[in-house]
Amino acid sequence: MVLLSLLAAVTIGIVRLRNLFAIVILSGIYSFLMASVMIVLDAVDVAMTEASVGAGISTVLMLGVLYLTKTEESAPVHSPALPLFVSAVTGAVLIYGTFGLPPFGMADTPVNTHIGPDYLAGSIPQTGIPNVVTSVLASYRGFDTLGETTVIFTAGIGVLLLLKRLRRAEPDK
Repeated sequence: MVLLSLLAAVTIGIVRLRNLFAIVILSGIYSFLMASVMIVLDAVDVAMTEASVGAGISTVLMLGVLYLTKTEESAPVHSPALPLFVSAVTGAVLIYGTFGLPPFGMADTPVNTHIGPDYLAGSIPQTGIPNVVTSVLASYRGFDTLGETTVIFTAGIGVLLLLKRLRRAEPDK
């Protein structure tokens, strides 16, 4: 509950601030808190990815963008009522959707009775990889992992191209 409360507080801070430097720093803090939540949920691989990509690379890239641009967000032109309404309705639908889920950690859920035992039993015979997490990410979900890596690489290249273009547009001093 402490981590979730901190996540909510950081989110409110991000929404309320207009200083973009503070928003970037709070976003890095949010990523570290989310990585902590993933560790509590025993998803260490996801936590490491969140910490390195979300807090590390994203924060450095955003600080680089702020170096080339201004650090204050302009005042909003429109009322925030419509986005607030859409967010509230989306949140309510997501919370309603969780009512049909089985309790967290139950051993007799479909994930634990259907596909999980197949991965555990077939990891070494089918893939030759002794680590089950590695066999799932690299073999069973190899195309999905390749797609995720491609998306992250493409986003990084796009940011670098934008930064290069902005630097070129500045007049010589």
